[in-house]
Amino acid sequence: MLFIASVLFWGVYEQAGSILILFAERNTNRVVLGYEFPASLYQSVQPILVIILAPLYAWLWIRLGNREPSSPSKFSLGLFLVGMSFLIMVPPGFRTHVSPHWLNVCYLLSVLGEMCLSPVGLSAMTKLAPMRAQGFVMGVWFLSLGTGNWLAGKAGSLYEIVPLPTLFGVGAGVAIAAAVLLAILVRPTKKLMVGVS
Repeated sequence: MLFIASVLFWGVYEQAGSILILFAERNTNRVVLGYEFPASLYQSVQPILVIILAPLYAWLWIRLGNREPSSPSKFSLGLFLVGMSFLIMVPPGFRTHVSPHWLNVCYLLSVLGEMCLSPVGLSAMTKLAPMRAQGFVMGVWFLSLGTGNWLAGKAGSLYEIVPLPTLFGVGAGVAIAAAVLLAILVRPTKKLMVGVS
């Protein structure tokens, strides 16, 4: 279940390098003080946010102590946030020459989701794997990232064919629906993860 959740998460998240960068280039006002900065500059927003937010999330999980959410709950929250990052892009998808803040909020929500899923997934795979199969299980985990990237590439190939609001809406709908389903299944999933939070 965590593998499928990871595939769907990265399938939406990794569209930052396709659909979102094309949106930045063609639909976003990139002029600041008379200078038009390149759309490729947006590729640095997510990594910068990861560097800023990672220590805050680490502090938060430690601070919560026994009240820290379980791994499946964090996965569900991560999917929900990445879904919201695409949902926020539906209104500007109808327009051209929009404010860059739409993309900034989109990236912020997606990175907030990544902080709930990416490091948590690595940790969960290590804890859940039998000692002799840890390398194999980690390989399967990274296969979920690769599969998600493949899905993101397929979605990006639809940029010229499918209207932008539909592309953003479908990405949001898939991620949010998966988040709700995983939230419903948190309890039975935790039972399968005996001894792992």
